[in-house]
Parts: sequence; structure tokens; C-alpha cells
Amino acid sequence: MYGHLSARRLSAHYPQFYARVQGARAWDVDGREFVDMMCSFGPMILGYKHERVEQAAADQRQNGDTQPGPGACMVELAELFTERVDHADWAMFAKNGSDATRLCLSAARATTGRRSVVAGETAYHGWSSWSNRYADGKAGRPDPETFRYIYNDVDSVRAAVEQAGQENVAAVFVSPFRHDAGHDQELVDAGFARGVRALCDEIGAALVMDEVRAGFRLHHGSSWEPLGVQPDLSAWSKAIANGYPLAAALGSNRFRAGIEQVFATGSFWYQAVPMAAAVATIHALRDEDAVARMRAAGTRLREGIARQAAEHDCAVNQSGPVQIPNLSFAGDTEYQRAMTFCGEAAAHGAIVHPRHNWFLSSAHTDADIDRVLEATDAAFRAVRASFGPD
Repeated sequence: MYGHLSARRLSAHYPQFYARVQGARAWDVDGREFVDMMCSFGPMILGYKHERVEQAAADQRQNGDTQPGPGACMVELAELFTERVDHADWAMFAKNGSDATRLCLSAARATTGRRSVVAGETAYHGWSSWSNRYADGKAGRPDPETFRYIYNDVDSVRAAVEQAGQENVAAVFVSPFRHDAGHDQELVDAGFARGVRALCDEIGAALVMDEVRAGFRLHHGSSWEPLGVQPDLSAWSKAIANGYPLAAALGSNRFRAGIEQVFATGSFWYQAVPMAAAVATIHALRDEDAVARMRAAGTRLREGIARQAAEHDCAVNQSGPVQIPNLSFAGDTEYQRAMTFCGEAAAHGAIVHPRHNWFLSSAHTDADIDRVLEATDAAFRAVRASFGPD
């Protein structure tokens, strides 16, 4: 068993244990300083120890965290979500992204009376067995109720629905863009988004948006709102409380009665401190124009890397939104170039990843990005020295 925060499969230059964090910086137990371009794999959207969030958490902690029942801030948070996210008429809270996606699936199944799920071919929607081929330790054995499609290919979604039997399909899961680990990222095609929405309406299935990774980094509401496409249900976690453990399942009124039939709970699901932190986070994201700040920092990073790749004659592909960037090397099927690049970047003080997308936060300043570009310049130099020009 290994988790995504383990460094054992990465270069020896990566730190495994950290001593402290602040803003976009982290210091390991050996005193080395890094600019964190992974944001702890996404949760730190406003930066570490954001003053407004920390104050809200501290104030709530003085009154209580784990209590006999939920705090009043749960109601405030639910109302804030339903105000900010167009399709949301209700909210249910949990702890992890897998909790949220599972709650959405349960709501869809309870409402429709159906069982089958349609999801992207290599998409990850949590470690539950319906989504994760490796959940039971037997690689490659799919859940018999899950059927797969190719992202941005509406015909393949329809084929998966037909394979499942449209009368059996409870939910079609989508992500804001294709962000499967180990693959180049792929922005959503508007026609695909509208086509999947129309298909779900046609067959009576729920359209479920997995916002766990991208939520609030692309848009201040649900990620497809700028396209005019609303899901029925959505799953959120990672960045919604700026590092405090929280997840949310949101849904439209059609699925309210269904989720009310589902008995689901967790020992720490109703802790008040993370909910107070989430209220502060969601307000700060809009008040501080965080999406625009992340987009500006990400654009600066992408343009700098493009210049460096050209200077060092390294063929790379930068994909995904600039707020959630991904870097790959041409022909690097074994990730040898990527491992060399990221290891050398870590040696020079920047935490990036060879197979997973990176994350921007609103705390990344021009100075932080310039520091990262110094590290990536050294990293490109190491790739060129080890593998030659492309």
C-alpha cells in the first residue's frame, strides 16, 4: 500500500517529512526550503496559514470542534454553497473526495432506482471499488457495474450507456477537464459537455461532476457554469477549506429525496473547525480574486517553461489549465526524463511531480514563480545532459 504523498517512488532529492509551511513555501526537517507547486496535492488554494482562514478556524476552535452534533457554521456553509454553486439546492458534508463521490453515486442510485455507473476510461473518482480498478488489490479487475468512455467523445459515452443498458444507468461521472494521472491533460470541449448533459436528460440518469481536484480553481462556482452546463450532483473536497479536512456533496432538488434515504455518517464528518475554515475560504476566494491570481501566476510559469524548453532543445507538452498545469516530455514512456527533471527541480528548491498535475495557489507570487523557474532551468539542463537534445 502507498499513498500519493509518499516520496518513495520519487527522486532521492524529494523531502518526505516537513517541519513547517508558510504561503507557497515549505521547509523540510533538514531545514531545506522549497516552493511548493503541488499545494499538498491541491488543498492549499489560498496558501499555507492564510490569515483569514486560520482566524476563523481558531475562533471556532475556542467554542468547539468535535461536539455532540454539528455547529451552526454547518448551516452557514451549506447556504454559502447553495448561493455560490448554481445547481446546488442542498449540501451534505464528509471528509474526503471519495466520501463525496460515493455520496453522489448513492444519491443517484436512490433517486433513479438504478445501479450502473458510466465514467471516463482512466478517470479516478476515489478509491471505492466502483471507480478504482486497484481497490481490491487485483489489478485490472473492473467493477461489473461500471462502464467506461473516452473523455471528450460523446459517442463513446453513448456506447458505454448502451453497453450498460440505458434503463440501468444511474449516473454518468465527468470531471471539469481530463486530469488523469500519467496522461497529458485535456480541456473539455463545450460540445462534449452539452452532449453529455443532453444524454443524461434523455435517459434519466444523473450527471455527476467530480470537482474534487479542480473545484474553485477554474471558476467561483461549478467548473462548467461558464459553458452553460449544470450537473445534477457534484463532489467537492481538497481546496474548499484550504487544508482543513472537509468534503461536500451538492445536488439539485430532484436528488434531495434520494440522498435523504441514504444512511451515511462518519465519526468526524461534522467537526465545526473545518466548516468554519471553509466559510472563510470560499469568501476569501472571491474577495481576493483568487482565480485570476492563480491564472496569472500559472501563465507566468507556463511561458517561462516554454522558453526554457526551447533554449535547452527539450520537447515538452504543457497541458491543462494554467492553474492546474501538467508537464510531460515527448516519447518519455518510462518517465525517465520527467523523473530527472523533477528530481533536479527538487534539488534546487521546487516541488513538482513527474506524473501528476501540479497546482497553483493564490499565494504564489512573482518571486515564487521566478524561484521555480530557476529550479526548472537547472532541471532542463540536467535532462539535456542525460538524454541529449530532442
